[in-house]
Amino acid sequence: MSDALIAFVEHYGLLAVFVLSALESACIPIPSEVVIPAAGFMAFQGALSLWSVVAVATLGNVAGSWLAYAIGRRGGRPLILRYGRYVWLNQRHLDMAENWFARRGQITVFVARLLPAFRTFISVPAGIGQMPLGRFLIYSLLGSLPWNLGLAVAGYELGAHWTELDTYLKPVSYVGALLFVAAVLWFWLSQRRARN
Repeated sequence: MSDALIAFVEHYGLLAVFVLSALESACIPIPSEVVIPAAGFMAFQGALSLWSVVAVATLGNVAGSWLAYAIGRRGGRPLILRYGRYVWLNQRHLDMAENWFARRGQITVFVARLLPAFRTFISVPAGIGQMPLGRFLIYSLLGSLPWNLGLAVAGYELGAHWTELDTYLKPVSYVGALLFVAAVLWFWLSQRRARN
C-alpha cells in the first residue's frame, strides 16, 4: 500500500496530499507517516514547496475531520441510542461524552491530533460529544499543523534516504495503535464491571 500511496503523491502532488490527508481524518486509515514524508521528499527535490505541503496536508486534515465530526454529530447519537446496547454504550455514555468534550474537548482534540491512530478517529466522538464546531476546527488545525510539519520536514531532511522514515515511525504507529486498543478495552471492561 505504501508504494501505491507514494506513486499517487508523485503523480498528483498537492492534490494527492490534500485528498489523502482528508481521507485519513475522515476515519479512513491512510498512513500520513508515509504520505507526508513522501511529499516532503518531493519538496527536497524541488517538485513541491515544503510550506505548501504542510499547509495543504493540514487543510486536508481539517476538511476530513469536519466530515467525520458532522457524521458523529448528526448520526452518532441516534445510532448509539438505537444500537449502542450491543457494544455496551447507552444514554449515560453519551452524556459523559458531552460533558467531557464540554470541559476538555479542546485539549483532547489537540493532543489526539498529535498521536498515531487516535488522530484518525477523534472527530466522531467530538461530534457525538457536541463539541462546538468552531472550537473543534481550530484545535484540529492546531493539532494537525505540528504533525504535518514534523513529517514533511523529516521527509525533506532525509532527502534520498526518506524511506528510512517508515522504519523509524512504524514502532510509533504500533504504540499508538496499541494505546488506542488498550483504551477501548479499558472502556469495555469498566462498562462490564459497572453492569455487574
